[in-house]
Amino acid sequence: MGVHIKGKNILLGITGSIAAYKAATLIRLLKKADADVQTLMTQDAARFIPPLTLSTLSGKETLIDIFPEGDSGVWTKHISLGLWGNVFVIAPATAQTIAKLAHGFCDSMLTAVALAARCPIMVFPAMDHDMYVHPATQANLDILRSYGYHVITPDHGELASGLIGMGRLPEPEQIVEHIDTFFANDSNNGELTPLNGKRVLITAGPTREALDPIRFISNHSTGTMGYELAAAAQELGASVTLVSGPTHLTPPHGVSCIPVTSAAEMAEHVFQRQHADIIIMAAAVGDYTPAQVAEQKIKKASGTLSIDLKRTTDILAELGKKKRADQLLVGFALETENLVSNATKKLKSKNADWIILNSPNKEGEGFGTATNKVTMIHREGSQIPLPLMSKKEVARLIFEQIGKPVTS
Repeated sequence: MGVHIKGKNILLGITGSIAAYKAATLIRLLKKADADVQTLMTQDAARFIPPLTLSTLSGKETLIDIFPEGDSGVWTKHISLGLWGNVFVIAPATAQTIAKLAHGFCDSMLTAVALAARCPIMVFPAMDHDMYVHPATQANLDILRSYGYHVITPDHGELASGLIGMGRLPEPEQIVEHIDTFFANDSNNGELTPLNGKRVLITAGPTREALDPIRFISNHSTGTMGYELAAAAQELGASVTLVSGPTHLTPPHGVSCIPVTSAAEMAEHVFQRQHADIIIMAAAVGDYTPAQVAEQKIKKASGTLSIDLKRTTDILAELGKKKRADQLLVGFALETENLVSNATKKLKSKNADWIILNSPNKEGEGFGTATNKVTMIHREGSQIPLPLMSKKEVARLIFEQIGKPVTS
């Protein structure tokens, strides 16, 4: 772990979150990978972990104030450190510090170095769920992305408040993986990976439409393709949100996963996040839902059973109506006949940029397989058929293609 970190100068900023305790392990792992680490912390961070602990582990004095007592030459240190670092990692980053970074406040050595740094800056938010999803915090994170900061979506899990939700700082091993991936993809004098700063929204899995408290209507989707897409986007440097129907899969590290059940729930959460730069609708969303859901279990009777169904919201079509010129919208089409013709009709009617066509007609394709064979169809008419390959490889190639200029 961390093979690309060797010999790098890493600035590590710690702010006033209870997750600050993870900084000790993070420093140890970075040092084990043969990195040089300079720690910076806010006054509030010192409430959670002693500066002496961090200094001992890093081998360098932990800096807090811009003008510390007894060191007349340190007042320019924010400049020299901003030139020294290969990357500035702020983990954990509280809502307070995120707001300061977004609006240029400079009241500590940490914020001063951030303003002066010429190196890339990686921000790992950590806070309670409601604080993280608050519009003010999300707006500040968007500002940081616009500056070119690399914002890592926090984990979903148990929080210090006892609640379950988004806002958990990834484990130190995962943070090291993020840093290592950055350096592994760093082929242009410190620039981040191709999706750095991009917000990617992906849907995955099936939806379930309840008939009664016991039964539901669904499909055979396992969610594998959507999860591989989320993992690929995260590895490429994006801030990824995955809205997932019921699956047995574990969300990729660093990806914010929102579990939903019905098509209506999926629509609600997707529309709340439709400002994303790239939206990929890989979920197998139910087209119909029962007009009425029985309050009690429907009892078996002789003869046939008739159920009135009504259309669900066409999420892709609604997104297409509001799509921005600078936004990429990608849909999936699972077809069993007239494959290209039906997929092309869907592409045009939904106002998408790409449709990913696949079919369950042949072994190894479609639902429930580790592989897939797809054809990418662009709105200008070009088609890119991909051979049968793992869904992981398909996911990487999809992101590779959608970022290229298209010629019909």
